[in-house]
Amino acid sequence: MQTRNKIYFASDFHLGAYPLEKSVEREKVIVQWLDAIKHDANELYLVGDIFDFWFEYATVVPKGYIRFLGKLAELADLGIKLTFFKGNHDMWMFGYLKKELNARIIDNELILNLDGKSFYIHHGDGLGPGDEKYKFLKKIFRSSLCQWLFARLHPNLGIGIATRWSKHSRVSSNAPENFLGEDNEWLIQYSKEVLKAQHYDYMIYGHRHVPYDILVNNSTQIVNLGEWINHRTYAVWDGDKLSLQQWS
Repeated sequence: MQTRNKIYFASDFHLGAYPLEKSVEREKVIVQWLDAIKHDANELYLVGDIFDFWFEYATVVPKGYIRFLGKLAELADLGIKLTFFKGNHDMWMFGYLKKELNARIIDNELILNLDGKSFYIHHGDGLGPGDEKYKFLKKIFRSSLCQWLFARLHPNLGIGIATRWSKHSRVSSNAPENFLGEDNEWLIQYSKEVLKAQHYDYMIYGHRHVPYDILVNNSTQIVNLGEWINHRTYAVWDGDKLSLQQWS
Protein backbone atom coordinates (compact mmCIF):
# COMPACT_ATOMS: atom_id res chain seq x y z
CA MET A 1 0.00 0.00 0.00
CA GLN A 2 1.26 3.49 -0.87
CA THR A 3 2.14 5.84 1.95
CA ARG A 4 -0.34 8.69 2.28
CA ASN A 5 2.11 11.57 2.60
CA LYS A 6 0.92 14.15 0.08
CA ILE A 7 -1.26 17.19 0.62
CA TYR A 8 -3.52 18.36 -2.22
CA PHE A 9 -5.02 21.78 -2.87
CA ALA A 10 -7.79 22.59 -5.36
CA SER A 11 -10.45 25.26 -5.79
CA ASP A 12 -13.16 26.66 -8.01
CA PHE A 13 -14.99 23.54 -9.14
CA HIS A 14 -18.20 25.63 -9.36
CA LEU A 15 -20.39 22.55 -9.18
CA GLY A 16 -23.97 23.37 -10.03
CA ALA A 17 -23.06 26.28 -12.30
CA TYR A 18 -25.07 26.89 -15.46
CA PRO A 19 -25.26 25.01 -17.80
CA LEU A 20 -26.02 22.08 -15.53
CA GLU A 21 -24.96 19.38 -18.01
CA LYS A 22 -21.44 20.85 -18.06
CA SER A 23 -21.40 20.81 -14.27
CA VAL A 24 -22.33 17.11 -14.22
CA GLU A 25 -19.52 16.33 -16.67
CA ARG A 26 -17.11 18.33 -14.52
CA GLU A 27 -18.24 16.53 -11.39
CA LYS A 28 -17.43 13.16 -12.96
CA VAL A 29 -13.93 14.35 -13.88
CA ILE A 30 -13.35 15.67 -10.36
CA VAL A 31 -14.47 12.34 -8.90
CA GLN A 32 -11.95 10.57 -11.15
CA TRP A 33 -9.22 12.87 -9.82
CA LEU A 34 -10.27 12.29 -6.21
CA ASP A 35 -10.25 8.55 -6.82
CA ALA A 36 -6.69 8.81 -8.15
CA ILE A 37 -5.31 10.84 -5.24
CA LYS A 38 -6.93 8.80 -2.47
CA HIS A 39 -4.01 6.36 -2.53
CA ASP A 40 -1.34 8.87 -1.46
CA ALA A 41 -3.30 11.83 0.00
CA ASN A 42 -2.96 12.63 3.67
CA GLU A 43 -4.96 15.85 3.47
CA LEU A 44 -7.14 17.65 0.93
CA TYR A 45 -7.71 21.40 1.01
CA LEU A 46 -10.65 22.67 -1.08
CA VAL A 47 -9.95 26.38 -1.31
CA GLY A 48 -13.38 27.85 -2.00
CA ASP A 49 -16.06 28.03 -4.71
CA ILE A 50 -16.35 24.28 -4.74
CA PHE A 51 -20.07 24.81 -5.25
CA ASP A 52 -21.47 27.57 -7.42
CA PHE A 53 -24.06 28.06 -4.69
CA TRP A 54 -24.42 26.53 -1.27
CA PHE A 55 -26.79 27.26 1.58
CA GLU A 56 -27.53 24.99 4.50
CA TYR A 57 -31.05 25.26 5.80
CA ALA A 58 -31.68 23.52 9.13
CA THR A 59 -32.91 20.35 7.40
CA VAL A 60 -32.21 20.99 3.69
CA VAL A 61 -29.09 21.30 1.53
CA PRO A 62 -28.99 21.91 -2.26
CA LYS A 63 -29.76 18.88 -4.42
CA GLY A 64 -27.07 17.33 -6.57
CA TYR A 65 -23.34 16.63 -6.16
CA ILE A 66 -24.08 13.08 -5.04
CA ARG A 67 -21.04 11.58 -6.81
CA PHE A 68 -18.74 14.26 -5.43
CA LEU A 69 -20.01 14.12 -1.85
CA GLY A 70 -19.98 10.34 -1.92
CA LYS A 71 -16.34 10.30 -3.00
CA LEU A 72 -15.45 12.80 -0.27
CA ALA A 73 -17.16 10.54 2.25
CA GLU A 74 -15.00 7.67 1.02
CA LEU A 75 -11.86 9.79 1.45
CA ALA A 76 -12.93 10.82 4.93
CA ASP A 77 -13.57 7.19 5.88
CA LEU A 78 -10.05 6.36 4.69
CA GLY A 79 -8.71 8.88 7.22
CA ILE A 80 -7.90 11.66 4.75
CA LYS A 81 -8.36 15.03 6.44
CA LEU A 82 -10.68 17.42 4.56
CA THR A 83 -10.65 21.21 4.82
CA PHE A 84 -13.15 23.49 3.07
CA PHE A 85 -12.61 27.21 2.62
CA LYS A 86 -15.61 29.46 2.22
CA GLY A 87 -15.55 31.12 -1.20
CA ASN A 88 -17.67 33.95 -2.52
CA HIS A 89 -20.08 31.42 -4.09
CA ASP A 90 -20.31 29.00 -1.17
CA MET A 91 -19.81 31.23 1.86
CA TRP A 92 -22.95 29.89 3.55
CA MET A 93 -21.40 26.67 4.82
CA PHE A 94 -22.27 25.89 8.41
CA GLY A 95 -22.19 22.49 10.13
CA TYR A 96 -23.38 19.95 7.56
CA LEU A 97 -20.03 19.08 5.97
CA LYS A 98 -18.35 19.10 9.34
CA LYS A 99 -20.90 16.62 10.68
CA GLU A 100 -21.01 14.32 7.65
CA LEU A 101 -17.35 14.43 6.57
CA ASN A 102 -15.58 15.57 9.73
CA ALA A 103 -14.37 18.46 7.57
CA ARG A 104 -12.81 21.63 8.89
CA ILE A 105 -14.48 24.83 7.63
CA ILE A 106 -12.31 27.94 7.20
CA ASP A 107 -13.92 31.38 7.05
CA ASN A 108 -10.98 33.43 5.77
CA GLU A 109 -7.25 32.73 5.79
CA LEU A 110 -5.47 29.73 7.23
CA ILE A 111 -1.83 29.81 8.31
CA LEU A 112 -0.08 26.45 8.46
CA ASN A 113 3.31 25.00 9.22
CA LEU A 114 3.95 21.92 7.11
CA ASP A 115 7.25 20.11 7.31
CA GLY A 116 8.90 23.23 8.71
CA LYS A 117 7.54 25.53 5.96
CA SER A 118 5.00 28.30 6.45
CA PHE A 119 1.83 28.46 4.33
CA TYR A 120 -0.73 31.25 3.92
CA ILE A 121 -3.95 30.02 2.30
CA HIS A 122 -7.06 32.03 1.39
CA HIS A 123 -9.78 31.71 -1.23
CA GLY A 124 -8.73 35.15 -2.45
CA ASP A 125 -12.01 37.06 -2.61
CA GLY A 126 -12.02 40.58 -1.21
CA LEU A 127 -8.24 40.82 -0.96
CA GLY A 128 -6.01 43.47 -2.45
CA PRO A 129 -6.88 46.86 -3.90
CA GLY A 130 -10.19 47.79 -5.52
CA ASP A 131 -13.47 45.89 -5.81
CA GLU A 132 -15.02 47.95 -3.01
CA LYS A 133 -18.54 47.01 -4.08
CA TYR A 134 -17.90 43.31 -3.53
CA LYS A 135 -16.10 43.92 -0.22
CA PHE A 136 -19.18 45.77 0.99
CA LEU A 137 -21.52 43.02 -0.21
CA LYS A 138 -19.33 40.35 1.39
CA LYS A 139 -19.82 41.94 4.80
CA ILE A 140 -23.58 41.90 4.27
CA PHE A 141 -23.77 38.34 2.93
CA ARG A 142 -21.64 37.00 5.77
CA SER A 143 -23.67 38.74 8.43
CA SER A 144 -25.82 36.59 10.69
CA LEU A 145 -28.82 38.81 9.91
CA CYS A 146 -28.55 38.21 6.16
CA GLN A 147 -28.19 34.48 6.70
CA TRP A 148 -31.17 34.43 9.05
CA LEU A 149 -33.33 36.32 6.55
CA PHE A 150 -32.34 34.03 3.66
CA ALA A 151 -33.13 30.99 5.79
CA ARG A 152 -36.71 32.28 6.11
CA LEU A 153 -37.18 31.77 2.36
CA HIS A 154 -38.58 28.46 1.22
CA PRO A 155 -35.73 26.40 -0.31
CA ASN A 156 -37.51 26.27 -3.69
CA LEU A 157 -37.47 30.06 -3.77
CA GLY A 158 -34.05 30.67 -2.21
CA ILE A 159 -32.15 28.10 -4.24
CA GLY A 160 -34.19 29.03 -7.32
CA ILE A 161 -33.03 32.64 -7.05
CA ALA A 162 -29.43 31.47 -6.73
CA THR A 163 -29.77 29.19 -9.77
CA ARG A 164 -31.09 32.03 -11.93
CA TRP A 165 -28.28 34.28 -10.69
CA SER A 166 -25.74 31.61 -11.68
CA LYS A 167 -26.75 31.95 -15.34
CA HIS A 168 -25.26 35.44 -15.35
CA SER A 169 -21.96 34.63 -13.59
CA ARG A 170 -18.58 34.56 -15.31
CA VAL A 171 -18.53 30.76 -14.97
CA SER A 172 -21.53 30.24 -17.26
CA SER A 173 -19.61 31.59 -20.30
CA ASN A 174 -16.87 28.93 -19.93
CA ALA A 175 -14.42 31.52 -21.27
CA PRO A 176 -10.84 31.19 -19.98
CA GLU A 177 -9.28 34.22 -18.29
CA ASN A 178 -5.80 35.57 -18.97
CA PHE A 179 -2.82 36.25 -16.72
CA LEU A 180 -2.40 40.02 -16.46
CA GLY A 181 1.25 40.10 -15.48
CA GLU A 182 2.84 40.19 -12.05
CA ASP A 183 2.34 43.94 -11.67
CA ASN A 184 -1.37 43.75 -12.47
CA GLU A 185 -2.46 40.58 -10.70
CA TRP A 186 -4.08 41.89 -7.53
CA LEU A 187 -3.51 38.74 -5.47
CA ILE A 188 0.21 38.98 -6.20
CA GLN A 189 0.17 42.64 -5.18
CA TYR A 190 -1.72 41.75 -2.01
CA SER A 191 0.81 39.02 -1.24
CA LYS A 192 3.71 41.42 -1.56
CA GLU A 193 2.07 43.76 0.95
CA VAL A 194 1.53 40.90 3.40
CA LEU A 195 5.14 39.80 3.00
CA LYS A 196 6.37 43.20 4.11
CA ALA A 197 5.10 42.39 7.60
CA GLN A 198 5.38 38.59 7.71
CA HIS A 199 7.33 36.05 5.69
CA TYR A 200 5.64 32.97 4.28
CA ASP A 201 7.30 30.28 2.23
CA TYR A 202 4.14 29.58 0.26
CA MET A 203 0.94 31.53 -0.44
CA ILE A 204 -1.96 29.66 -2.04
CA TYR A 205 -5.15 31.16 -3.46
CA GLY A 206 -8.23 30.29 -5.50
CA HIS A 207 -10.86 32.72 -6.83
CA ARG A 208 -8.79 34.11 -9.70
CA HIS A 209 -9.53 31.69 -12.53
CA VAL A 210 -5.98 31.74 -13.85
CA PRO A 211 -3.46 29.13 -12.69
CA TYR A 212 -0.02 30.57 -11.99
CA ASP A 213 3.08 29.67 -10.01
CA ILE A 214 5.58 32.46 -9.43
CA LEU A 215 8.44 33.24 -7.07
CA VAL A 216 8.56 36.69 -5.43
CA ASN A 217 11.26 38.21 -3.26
CA ASN A 218 13.42 35.22 -4.25
CA SER A 219 11.88 33.28 -1.39
CA THR A 220 8.07 33.07 -1.52
CA GLN A 221 6.19 30.87 -3.97
CA ILE A 222 2.74 32.17 -4.86
CA VAL A 223 0.33 29.69 -6.42
CA ASN A 224 -3.11 30.36 -7.79
CA LEU A 225 -4.95 27.11 -8.18
CA GLY A 226 -6.99 28.11 -11.23
CA GLU A 227 -10.32 26.41 -11.91
CA TRP A 228 -11.78 23.19 -13.25
CA ILE A 229 -13.92 24.62 -16.05
CA ASN A 230 -11.02 25.02 -18.47
CA HIS A 231 -7.77 24.23 -16.66
CA ARG A 232 -8.35 21.38 -14.17
CA THR A 233 -5.33 22.49 -12.16
CA TYR A 234 -4.38 21.74 -8.57
CA ALA A 235 -1.33 21.88 -6.30
CA VAL A 236 0.53 19.15 -4.44
CA TRP A 237 2.83 19.39 -1.42
CA ASP A 238 5.06 16.33 -1.15
CA GLY A 239 6.90 17.35 2.00
CA ASP A 240 9.67 19.04 0.05
CA LYS A 241 8.18 21.12 -2.73
CA LEU A 242 4.88 22.61 -3.88
CA SER A 243 3.99 21.97 -7.51
CA LEU A 244 1.11 23.15 -9.69
CA GLN A 245 -0.22 20.31 -11.81
CA GLN A 246 -2.97 19.62 -14.32
CA TRP A 247 -5.35 16.68 -14.41
CA SER A 248 -5.95 15.20 -17.83
